[in-house]
Amino acid sequence: MRFCLFGTVAVVALLGLLAPVANAQAGYRMVGEPIQITNGLRVNLIKAAGNNTFGNAVVPKAWSGEAANLTLDAEFQSNYRLRIKRLSNFFFKVFNNTARFEVPLKVNPATGGNQNPLYDIQFTNEPLFSFRVIRRSTGTVLFDTSPGDFVFADQYLTLSWTPASENVYGIGENEQYTFKHDFSQNLTWPLFTRDQPPNHTANMYGVHPHYTVLENDGNSHSVVIVNSNAQQFSMLSGPLIEYKTNGGLLDFYFFLGPTPEDTVKQYTELVGRPQLPAYWSLGFHLCRIGYTTIDRMQAAVNRTAFYGIPQDVQYGDGDIKYKYLDFTYSNETFPGLPEYVRELKAKGIKFVTILDPFISSGEDPEEYRPLKLGNEMDAWVKNANGSYVLGKVWPQDPVYFPDYSKNETKEWWKTCIKEFHDLLEYDGIWIDMNEPANFDNNNTGSICSVNSINNPEYTPQIEGGYLAQQTLCPDSQHAAGNHYDVHSLYGWFESEPTLQAAREGTGKRSFVLTRSTFLGSGNWVAHWLGDNWSQWSNLHTSIIGVLQFNQWGIPFVGADMCGFLGNTTEQMCQRWMQLGAFYPFARNHNGGYQDQDPGWWGETVANSSRKALMVRYTLLPYLYTLFYKSVTEGGTVARALWHNFPTEEETRGIDRQFMWGSGLLINPVLEENATSVDAYFPNARFYDYYDGSEVATKGDFETLDAPLDKINVAVAGGNVLPTQEPALNTELSRNNPFGLIVALDGEGKASGSLFYDDGDTIGTIPNEAYFLADFTVSNKTISSTVVKNGYADMSSKRLTTIRLLGQEATVVGVTVNGEAITSFSNLPTGEVLISNLTAILTTPLLITWLEN
Repeated sequence: MRFCLFGTVAVVALLGLLAPVANAQAGYRMVGEPIQITNGLRVNLIKAAGNNTFGNAVVPKAWSGEAANLTLDAEFQSNYRLRIKRLSNFFFKVFNNTARFEVPLKVNPATGGNQNPLYDIQFTNEPLFSFRVIRRSTGTVLFDTSPGDFVFADQYLTLSWTPASENVYGIGENEQYTFKHDFSQNLTWPLFTRDQPPNHTANMYGVHPHYTVLENDGNSHSVVIVNSNAQQFSMLSGPLIEYKTNGGLLDFYFFLGPTPEDTVKQYTELVGRPQLPAYWSLGFHLCRIGYTTIDRMQAAVNRTAFYGIPQDVQYGDGDIKYKYLDFTYSNETFPGLPEYVRELKAKGIKFVTILDPFISSGEDPEEYRPLKLGNEMDAWVKNANGSYVLGKVWPQDPVYFPDYSKNETKEWWKTCIKEFHDLLEYDGIWIDMNEPANFDNNNTGSICSVNSINNPEYTPQIEGGYLAQQTLCPDSQHAAGNHYDVHSLYGWFESEPTLQAAREGTGKRSFVLTRSTFLGSGNWVAHWLGDNWSQWSNLHTSIIGVLQFNQWGIPFVGADMCGFLGNTTEQMCQRWMQLGAFYPFARNHNGGYQDQDPGWWGETVANSSRKALMVRYTLLPYLYTLFYKSVTEGGTVARALWHNFPTEEETRGIDRQFMWGSGLLINPVLEENATSVDAYFPNARFYDYYDGSEVATKGDFETLDAPLDKINVAVAGGNVLPTQEPALNTELSRNNPFGLIVALDGEGKASGSLFYDDGDTIGTIPNEAYFLADFTVSNKTISSTVVKNGYADMSSKRLTTIRLLGQEATVVGVTVNGEAITSFSNLPTGEVLISNLTAILTTPLLITWLEN
């Protein structure tokens, strides 16, 4: 045994290079000692089994093109970021003699240097090569690859490891029944983008080989594998994670936290942070496919307004199109749609319309400009013989698929989107079917050729078991590579040019919603959780999906309220509208079944929907500030309870409640006919949002009354939440007075921030055209500090109301900047309400109160 020290990272190299291995696992052995490279180490490896190198060893299954030699590079990219990348020295695929595919992910550098890493890495060579990542401060082994096979072949790569604990969250996109993985079930989660409604382990719309581990002591780290090929994670008893893929590289990033929020910030620093959403996009969105006529669309909008339900966005789904052709609308079923869109906008309601990633080949190019221009710019994905790939989706004729990895195609797409705004004045774009979907399974045009790309030696346990099912042949050609490698990147390649075009078309910040996502998609897009079911179980799983995507750097996420597939029920829709009012992205969307907009049900559902949404609209300044922090710092908007309370063991399995930031706890009803909910309250002060009373329970569950018209919401002590008086849309509410909810912690302290800008201009943060104030509370004093005063209209805004929660003695006096006021009340619930203020937010505030 030798102990070697390389820089500041300890390495244990257990040598003994060519000893025979009986009953061997597939794997490698280290050649010599680790070599120091710039900011890291390199290990050279030689195959230890598979070609009789070691005499009479029991040889595991041999895979075609297994690499005889490998290199492993451990890059110490910062004190908190470690990269471990395994490459074949030969670096070739036998079946096409090209370099192995590497995801073209733009990786941003880490900050802060690497002189004091939070991790150690240990290499061992007995009985075969493996490595361990260890948290230096605690000695916790975070990642140990000693169990299982290690194979690096042309179309089969596998590695197994032991995680630091069973508190593992993430990996997707699949429908997971629990946020915390249950290793006792030995489930396999395949990842390969697919037009697939939720069906438990079935692979769905996005690919995120990313998970977070909450260590038993409350520290946290996350692991990401940068790979876009078909792959799977098996979560096995032990706990053990077994990873397999049929292409690409083994390229791991470790983010050492140590807090859960730190891991997300560190990850988004790598892949890119979200865009600041348009303020209006945080409002309520209404959509369905199946309006079928403009009259029915108008009726839904009118019902919403009649019942006083706020609405900021109306959608046009595929049925507004002429013959389901992109960049069109039907004059027969939606006559006057452009004029109606302008009418909506005059009322403060924005319009978002759908675009699908396929263009009908059956139209006359002289009459259908997207086809003509696409042909001229050679924009389509090609077959191996150079002809254009044909598929079948919504249009009546076979379609071409744009190759969004090609610069000319991106320019074609942007041109079409910008010109479309001249026809229909959209405010945002919704991109769908971009896995990409293909209804014909390649029976239009030519069936996939029989070769090793279309029929690989190994295929993960994806739905259908065939790479081409419901999509393109794997040997189809994109500028970025074979469809085999880039399939799961299709929507990712489409997202950036869509946002660029929407901004150029509208001249504003705009909004892009996508179904298919990959690592870093949050740079450009919001996401909805796809074609969910109108079933009670989907309320619960939607919370898990929202929490996962916040881990994955896509915080602007939500599920279709009331469900997309199947007929919902009145009570289900009522409860779902309450839950959905607290999704970061709040949209009611219907898949062509019975109407389900909240006004359709009548007064009962309408009133409870209005009540929940008015809470949302009141808290929009707080939600917007959370998104600002996500943009500038990279953190989450929606969080699991363990995210904020990582040392409380009871929180680790809770996924029927969630939080906005650190300040708001949402406790929805998720079961039919329930009129109460069992809510866990961490060991801290919490207050009922509605009446300000303190929750007596700490560190335990409490049964809360939950009549059909109520969703329970609580404010966490230690937080200052900015609010604004609500209205029927954000164009109106932005003119209303502001307020503060001040929730004291056990020491009588609290803090928070308010970010505000014009809500629609591009680049307000880098251009410093925004307002930002910090609020701190201690010693019975609320003080504000104006950090940035770059939004001119903020000078006309007023702070008129403060709700002080947790004040235990009677308040007998209040001063604002030294001037005594009398407009305050000690309410029976314990809340102190300070009202009728006229405070100017752009001026530093000092508000004090006196006790009896």
